[in-house]
Amino acid sequence: MTHPVPQHILDALTDVEMPKLGAELAFEEVIKLGAFDVPVHTTDSLVVGSGAAGLRAAVELRRRDIDVTIMSQSAWGGTSACSGSDKQTLHTANTADQGDNFVDMAQSIRAGGAMDEDTAYIEAVGSPRAMASLQFLGLPLPQDQLGGTLRYQTDHDEVGRATSCGPRTSRLMVKVLAQEALRLGVPFFNQTTAVKILTSDQGVAGVLAIRTKDRSERNPYGLVLFRCARLVLAAGGPGELYRDSVFPNGCYGSLGLALEAGLELVNLTESQFGIGTRREGFPWNLSGTYVQVIPHIYSVDSDGAEHHFLADYYRTTQEMASNVFRKGYQWPFHASRMLNFGSSLVDLAIYREGEKGRKVFMDFNRNPLPVPGDLPFSLDRLDPDVTTYLSKAGADHDLPIDRLKHMNPLAIELYRRYKVDITQEPLEFAVNNQHMNGGIAVDIWGRTNIDGIYAIGEAAGTHGVTRPGGSALNAGQVFGTRVAEQIAACGQQVPREDIATLGTKAVEDIVQVLRAEDGIAVKDIRSSVQTRMSEDAGILCTQDRVATACREAADLNASIRAHGISLSRDSEAARALQWHQMALASEAVLTALDHYVSRGGGSRGARAICDPEGGALPQGPDGPLTEYRFRPERDADKGTQIHVRLNGTEMTLRTRENRAHDPSDKSFFERDWPAWLTSKIHDTGESA
Repeated sequence: MTHPVPQHILDALTDVEMPKLGAELAFEEVIKLGAFDVPVHTTDSLVVGSGAAGLRAAVELRRRDIDVTIMSQSAWGGTSACSGSDKQTLHTANTADQGDNFVDMAQSIRAGGAMDEDTAYIEAVGSPRAMASLQFLGLPLPQDQLGGTLRYQTDHDEVGRATSCGPRTSRLMVKVLAQEALRLGVPFFNQTTAVKILTSDQGVAGVLAIRTKDRSERNPYGLVLFRCARLVLAAGGPGELYRDSVFPNGCYGSLGLALEAGLELVNLTESQFGIGTRREGFPWNLSGTYVQVIPHIYSVDSDGAEHHFLADYYRTTQEMASNVFRKGYQWPFHASRMLNFGSSLVDLAIYREGEKGRKVFMDFNRNPLPVPGDLPFSLDRLDPDVTTYLSKAGADHDLPIDRLKHMNPLAIELYRRYKVDITQEPLEFAVNNQHMNGGIAVDIWGRTNIDGIYAIGEAAGTHGVTRPGGSALNAGQVFGTRVAEQIAACGQQVPREDIATLGTKAVEDIVQVLRAEDGIAVKDIRSSVQTRMSEDAGILCTQDRVATACREAADLNASIRAHGISLSRDSEAARALQWHQMALASEAVLTALDHYVSRGGGSRGARAICDPEGGALPQGPDGPLTEYRFRPERDADKGTQIHVRLNGTEMTLRTRENRAHDPSDKSFFERDWPAWLTSKIHDTGESA
């Protein structure tokens, strides 16, 4: 018997109402920076970003009596609060079949390569604490009658460490953490965009930001200044890098901001791509039960004709339907899964339909059409892993929509809240960019290469090539806490006094970029960056196209330096500077990718490096797909990471080996307790 989900549960897990922000603190003083009168706010620690990671850091800092302030471009408007999937995942330890096996979990987290072993272990051992503290704050993770947390298998997860509140898990995380931050009295400065990090030889000194509502005759851009002794970058990933993206609109991240400040970035070659609905409507990942109910997937051309295109890639109806199902827990595109008629042939097929100008749809009111000449679709003719899953789920219904109603009614309700009724109409979707696995290089305490600056969440480059689904949410919670612990161990600090000189130089740099006359238009920068990244650095890459794209990205930044960015209104200053930062981030990504590919780097994670001489060749039912022959990944590359830094006007590179962790080096209480008592554990020598 299927029990209907109570309406209040549907409401709580799909329309998550966020807390209201209180009145903002007033700025303490106004100082003159060049020709501008700029308001100033002083705090010990400034957190840039109001997503789940940034809020965790702010809450933990406040609990430790550190003066902390949150700056947000759009509170509750970022990736944490506005994205998800059918049952968005939090990846944690304490599984029923593996117990608290942190060594095994760490190996799973870093299995894709190019990830530090100590970081993976930290994320594993910190996961129960992260989950338990979220539950204490009110996160409604599902349980069985005996109090065990319900779990399932997700992508790059062979054990089943995933749990979920439903489609809005990360938004619910933001909600409970925001409520706690407000209860603790953490100040929020909303609608505030960081545009320049101020540093000196001693480290961070502050952040110059723009608040349009603070514009005045003596401050036409709305510049404001935050003096701080510690800065935590938690502004998410560069969602605007790609035209084809499932990020919410307006997610710029902080990678360009970091590059301008001299911070080192790492693993920028690594991203995630997968199927999801487009940004023009309601951007959402189509993993989990959306595909595990095995809907009919088809395309429509410009004449309105339907195409059953997946049949061109698989040999039998059973093989095709089973791989549609596997996109539920093999959601990200992965080159190796194009081989042996695997699940990433689904992504390739959808991508190619888009290249033909066709729209692709998912119809939950039809089962898949058969492969021509083969038997029709039947739940009795599926691969064993698929049959076992659907049988355990009790999903034996005739149509995909009825299987979805049974397995996950929240998935239907979610789209209905955005005026899309998938019980009545097909759902248009595509292959999109979804997550940046690289980011700012950090050490085991989240510290960057500049004293006093930390990075957490998607802003930090800690995720390696691949990662279990949901481990990024866990990483943000674990490192948000560790950053707070490290800052608190150093004690409350007073920001440096040389802020006026540094601020004046920052204002001069901004004025140099923003020009009303001969500058480059923002729309042209956006088009150049997004088209180049989507077409030359998406799921299919070639060495020549990547090299050309890298040169074009460098040329764009040279043009911006020479001509600036044009403004039609002063109120557009923040957006113009963000696109300057995106252009820098794009060049950094392509510089790292060109370095990797030109030296023989193979296909891994998000991308297939197509090469006529490549050793891996996907097959279709009619023979080899020779156009998509690709280089396999080299094992040696899994042990290294590529770092990028902006020196003057040039992107410079270095490669280092992954940091190691020996799990046999066990702690001993009496020996190691003094290091914790004296905070010696927080002094790890040089940071990232």
